[in-house]
Amino acid sequence: MKKKALIFGITGQDGAYLLNFLLKKNYIVHGVRRRISNINSKRIDNIYLDKKYRDKLFFLHYGDITDSLSVLNIIKKVKPNEVYNLAAQSHVAVSFLLPESTSNITALGALRILEAIRTLKLKKTRYYQAGSSEMFGKVFQVPQNEKTPFYPRSPYAVSKLFAHWITINYREAYNLHANNGILFNHESPFRGETFVTRKIVQAMCKIKLGLQDRLLIGNLYSKRDWGHAQDYVEAQWKILQQKKPGDYVIATGIQYTVKQFINQVATELGINLFWRGKGLNEKAYINQNKCIIQVDKKYLRPTEVDSLIGDYSKAKKILYWKPKISFKELVREMVEKDMEELRSNEKLINN
Repeated sequence: MKKKALIFGITGQDGAYLLNFLLKKNYIVHGVRRRISNINSKRIDNIYLDKKYRDKLFFLHYGDITDSLSVLNIIKKVKPNEVYNLAAQSHVAVSFLLPESTSNITALGALRILEAIRTLKLKKTRYYQAGSSEMFGKVFQVPQNEKTPFYPRSPYAVSKLFAHWITINYREAYNLHANNGILFNHESPFRGETFVTRKIVQAMCKIKLGLQDRLLIGNLYSKRDWGHAQDYVEAQWKILQQKKPGDYVIATGIQYTVKQFINQVATELGINLFWRGKGLNEKAYINQNKCIIQVDKKYLRPTEVDSLIGDYSKAKKILYWKPKISFKELVREMVEKDMEELRSNEKLINN
């Protein structure tokens, strides 16, 4: 009998990759999407519109993680073997502007799912909570592993920390197979356009094509551990295949600064950058005197997270998982995809 998986947040980056991964694993997949005026399912439309999958192997449900009854009814209807909670207000900067909304979605959303599983007595259902390296925040040790103390530095990170601990609480209090994946930054061509990596790639592709003049950026020296979402959803699945529930750091163990990310994008595009200045006055030029990148303080966070790098040795030992796609390959894939889309749009406009 095929396993049934239920994905909250299926229209996001990880949801799209996980959907593809689970279908290849012979699952029946159910996904939850919110009913909003703008269609937000472009990452999964190729599967949803395919007659081979729609209403046979892949089902979409309208629901909202902020609505307890909605969550309960969907889980009751599907009775999934596995539940993946990838839903969140996941933009760190936005969480400072919308702290209550972020908490309602990201923190209490996890509680609503766990409570539904408990209420429906679905003891055999396995639960995955998407955690974040942002929970480490102002780090106490380098690199960070499952035993590193947390020090969240944003409403988003605090909300993720609540979700992390409520998952552990339900595991211990009600004997649920409830798990946490503490995922470090993971990117892809599916990354949302407001996230810094995709913002950099898209802007620099536009600059290359003469469609944009300048990229405004925040902290150039934030250090992050960047992996590929395709690798990371495999880890999510592996976590739920274990006999015993647990918590796992998923990372690459290598970090780069935002400036290094920019330089790698420039290399892929054949752009020669020249950096001048310091602090808020640091800028990148082409042709010696044309500024195309500059720091803008409005993109700096009220409380900054300076450095994150993960130790995934537990995942390597127990899950037999390790990242396969390198940093350079990730950047190249993102650049190639955005260049392809921009050139296609140019052709449409010119025709």
